[in-house]
Amino acid sequence: MYEEGQGPIDNLVHLYVDGAFNRRELIRRVAAYTGSVAAALTALGGYSEAIAQEPQGCPAGIRVPADAPDLIAEDVQFPSEFGAMFGHLAYPRAAEPKSLPGVIVIHENRGLVDHHKDVTRRMARAGFVAFGVDLLSRQGGTSRFPEPTQQTAAYGRTTVEERRADLISSFDFLKSYVAEPARIGAVGFCAGGGNVWELMVNAQQFAAGVAYYGNPVPTNEQLEAINAPVLGIYAELDRNLTLRTPAIISGMLNLQKTFGFHIYQGARHAFLNDTGGAYDAAAACDAWARTIAWFNKFLRPPATA
Repeated sequence: MYEEGQGPIDNLVHLYVDGAFNRRELIRRVAAYTGSVAAALTALGGYSEAIAQEPQGCPAGIRVPADAPDLIAEDVQFPSEFGAMFGHLAYPRAAEPKSLPGVIVIHENRGLVDHHKDVTRRMARAGFVAFGVDLLSRQGGTSRFPEPTQQTAAYGRTTVEERRADLISSFDFLKSYVAEPARIGAVGFCAGGGNVWELMVNAQQFAAGVAYYGNPVPTNEQLEAINAPVLGIYAELDRNLTLRTPAIISGMLNLQKTFGFHIYQGARHAFLNDTGGAYDAAAACDAWARTIAWFNKFLRPPATA
C-alpha cells in the first residue's frame, strides 16, 4: 500500500492501518482536509482499509514485553559510514548468541516504533538474534519524531541507496553476534518488505528474506539477480499491490528461483500489525508461523543424524 508521493488522505489512511491512531482520530484528521466530518466520511468510503473493523484482541502471548525474562533486549547504537545507527537488539537469554542465526527486522514507513521493537522480540523468542533497524538513524532516529506524520515524512526523505547502505551496516553489526554471517536473513513489512526485495536483488550476503506486502516489488529484469530464497506474504484485499505479484510468481518460476508465496484470503494490507485497524489474527498467526519455518529451514544448519 505504501507509495512514494501519496496524497494527504492516502497517507492518513496508511497511518491508521499501521496503528498510528484509531478510527476516530483518522476521521478528525481527514475532516481537517475536507472541511467537515460528513465530507471526511464520504472521502473515506472509497478506502476499504478505512472501513475495516477495529483491531481484534491479540491471541494470548503474541506480544513480547521489553522486560521479558527469557530475552535480552535493548536499544543499541553503533557507528556506520555516516554516523550513529540506532536499533533494537534481542536474543534468547538462555542461548549463546554465537550459536544462533540472525534476522534483521525492517519496519514500515514510520520508523522503528514500539510495534516493530515488539516484532523484533517475537523473532528473538523464536530462537534468533534479532535486530530491528532504525532507518531514520540518519535523521537522528525515530524518537526524534513523536508525531506519525513527522515519522512518515522523515522516511520519505530517505533514499533507496541510503537504506541499502544502512541495512548492510546492520548486517555487519549483527554478524558479530551470530555464529555464521552466512546465516543472516531479513524480514520487512510494507515499505520494509520493499526493502527486503531490494536487498535480495542488490545485497547478496543475505541468506533468506520474507517480504510482508512488500512494496515496491522487483521488476522482471531484477528477478534474475535474486539468489537467496524469498517468501512473499500478501493480502487479497490489498488489491492494488497484490495485483502486481503474478509477474513475480511467474518470473521466479521461470528462472527456477527458490521462493514461496502466500496470499491471505479476506486479509487487508498490514494484517500482521496488531496495533492497527487491519489486523487479522488468524492470518497473522499463520503468516508468522510460515515466517519462522522459512527462516528455520534456510538459516539454521542442517540437522545431523
